[in-house]
This record gives sequence, C-alpha cells and structure tokens, in this order.
Amino acid sequence: MMNLAEILAEKTTNKLPAGGSESDRFDTQQAWYPLHYEEDLDKSKPTSFTLLDQDLVIWWDKLNSTWRVFLDQCPHRLARLSEGRINENGWLECPYHGWAFSGNGNCQIIPQQIEGNQAEKSKRACVNSLPTIVKQGLLFVYPGNPELAFSTQIPIVEILEKSPNEWICINTFRDLPYDAFTLLENVLDSSHIPYTHHGTIGNRSNVAPVELAITESNKQGFKGIWEEGPRKGKLGKQYTTFIAPTLMYHDLTSKQFGRTLTVVYATPISKGKCRLFARFPFKFSSKIPGLFISLTPRWYSHINQNTILEDDQIFLHHQERYLEKAGGSIDFTKAFYLPTKADAYVFEFRKWINQYQVEPFPQEKFPPALDKETLLERYHSHTIHCKSCSKAFSNIEQARKILLIILGAFWTLMPLTTVWLNSHRLLTVSIATGITIISGSVWLILTDFSQKMRQGQTIPKRNLG
Repeated sequence: MMNLAEILAEKTTNKLPAGGSESDRFDTQQAWYPLHYEEDLDKSKPTSFTLLDQDLVIWWDKLNSTWRVFLDQCPHRLARLSEGRINENGWLECPYHGWAFSGNGNCQIIPQQIEGNQAEKSKRACVNSLPTIVKQGLLFVYPGNPELAFSTQIPIVEILEKSPNEWICINTFRDLPYDAFTLLENVLDSSHIPYTHHGTIGNRSNVAPVELAITESNKQGFKGIWEEGPRKGKLGKQYTTFIAPTLMYHDLTSKQFGRTLTVVYATPISKGKCRLFARFPFKFSSKIPGLFISLTPRWYSHINQNTILEDDQIFLHHQERYLEKAGGSIDFTKAFYLPTKADAYVFEFRKWINQYQVEPFPQEKFPPALDKETLLERYHSHTIHCKSCSKAFSNIEQARKILLIILGAFWTLMPLTTVWLNSHRLLTVSIATGITIISGSVWLILTDFSQKMRQGQTIPKRNLG
C-alpha cells in the first residue's frame, strides 16, 4: 500500500527535471538521492546517514506507515536524534532531554516544561523533515526545496518498471572512500574491466579496441552506445545511460545470457566519500542461473562483490586527489590524456560537470589520503549497515565461540574418557582426532568468512599470478 507521499508523486504528471531551473547550472540540492535499500532498514530504531555533508536520521513513522528523514539535530541543544529511540507513542525521541517529534517534524512533548506552557508549538521546536519516497526497493530523499520534491523526476530505471516480475536482481551497497563523481566516472568506463578486474569479473584476454559513441546529451545526462560490445563483440551491443546527478546503467542483451543491466547509484556523503548502490538485474535465457542466484545467501554474494569493488578502490582514492592537484575537473583535458574513443563517456561526463557547474561540495578540498588498510575496511563501510551481513557475522562469531568451547571441554574430559574406555583406547583417540579435525576445519572456514566481512585483501586477484 502506497503512503500519501507516493500517491502524490504518482499523480504528478508534469515532472520537473532534476537540477533546478537554471539552464547553465545543475543544482545538486534539487534532486532525489537513494539513502538505503528498504530491506536493510530497521523499523524499530533510527538510522543515521550523511548526505551532501548534512547529517540525517531515518526512522519509521508507524502512525503513518512511512519512512521519515529528519536533520539529525534536536532543535533544543543540537543532540543527534539518531542516538535516540522511537518511543511508545511512535514519535522520534531525543536521547538528551526526551523531546519527541511526530512524522511531520513537529515537537509533541517537552518533558521539562510546567503544565500549561506550550513551547512545543513554536516553530523553533520543529525539526526539518525532508521529503521521502520508496521506489524500486530504495528509500529516496530530496534535500532541496520541499515544494518542488514531488514534481521532480525520481531517478529510477524505467526498464524495470515495465515488467518488474521478469527480472532477477542482485543488490549490494557500500560506503566508498572516494567521490560520487569518481565512482560514476569509473563505472562509465567499461574499458578498464579486463585489466582492473582480471581474475574477478574480467580477463585480460578480452582486451580489444573500444569504440564508444554519444547518442544524446543535455543537462539531465547523456546516452551512449558501444556497437561491438564487451568480450570482443561476443555479447552484443551495450547501451549506456547517465541520469544526472546520481544514476548510470549499462544495458546488454546477448544470446548466451539474455538481458543484463549494470545499475549504479552514487550518493554523495561528503568530499571524498559516497555510498554505492549496485544493482544487477538479469533476464536469463535459461532458468538455471536464476535458480543459483536465488539459492545463494545475500551475505555470501556481498563478500564476492566487495572483492570486486576493492579491485580499483585503492587507486581511485588517490586518482581524484591527483586530479585536484592538477586543477580539478575544469582542467581534466590537461590532467588526463584521452586519445581513444574508449574514453568518450569519461570525456562527456567531465564536460557535463564543467558545462553545468556541478559541484556538490563547493570550495572543499579532499581530506588527506588514507592508508591501504583503512581503504580496504569492510565492517563499518558495509557489514554493520547490511541486515543480511550483520546477522550472518553475528551468527558466525557465535558459532566460532561455541566451537572453541566444545573443543576445550572435549579435551578437558579426554583423559577421563581414555581411562574409562581403557580397552578401546585406539577407538577413543581416533574419534577424538576426527572431531578435532572436523571442528578445526569448520572453525577455520568460519574465521575466513569473519575476516572477509571485516577486511579486504591487500593484494588484488589481478596481481596474484
């Protein structure tokens, strides 16, 4: 059942383009951004997120059956509301003094005031509430003028709207240590895949000339085509769409695999940090691949997808700092040497940034570069935010502890068991050895999973041999 905001959005026919009304400037505030997959949000407690350097709190308004997004500051003493709770009345309660707010941001109670006073009715007691909507499983928020929110186009993949039940979709997300625009530029560049992702999703043997062509371009983004397509033309044409300022996707149809989309949202958190939402919708020509996908635990697929993300995470983090030192996007043609059509999308993207003066963090500089260990950190950038991974991690840690307790107890009682079964000492030792080997093997497998949910590999697969 749709909430009021979604109903209003559906009824809006005259959609405004994102980016505001100025023809030569794209205002990054006047656009919708995804914050979370809805399936990863917890309706019982508030969740924090930072969008465009603005701290936000996400919470479930059970009285109106909708997600709310507030500025993460209580108007009283500026405490973080995300550290509070959703109280018995269904209001968001500040952890500092118990002020509580309903879904529209109005203060409902100030516990410290004397009876008869009505300070909660003041506009100064209100929290700024941002427009929200759920589309294609993602919670979107609009940080700009709220009066324009539901007449502004929401960046969704229209292809999926036409036949949603026909697609099998793999979803992942991660907070990345580089800019949203660096992420989009990287995903637009298909020519890096055979080299950067060799051993994961690429192969150097598939390298060939890449002839990209722009088919249309304007303030709202651009479209392009790769006539030959990946793997030396074996998979067919690939179409690419960039919908400003946050969405891009590749669309590929092949006889071998059916239709495949590579969808990426890049939500800007702060200068040098963004949240990636990656979606891989498939329409397979056979039912077997879809069966394997449906049987694969989400947390397990996320481990593999994090490995792929880390193939280029290190050098992208440094690349954007080198570009800044070379003059930034405005001087990209001097900083980058782009002699082939393989860079047509990168060129068009940088041209779009410059032509429409797109700058989410004006005048800000990148923070100092991080060390490799921090760049490969997975626990805080993904695991704790993912409902599937956080639950699996907790279960794995608990299973590891139980195994150690069982092994410890077993070997403590082993001498007594040996005496008691004196005539079957060889059998006892064999059983003990078998239990130890099996338990130790399971413990090592679980430890490997635990480590992969905490930290990525220092050496990428392309450099292993």
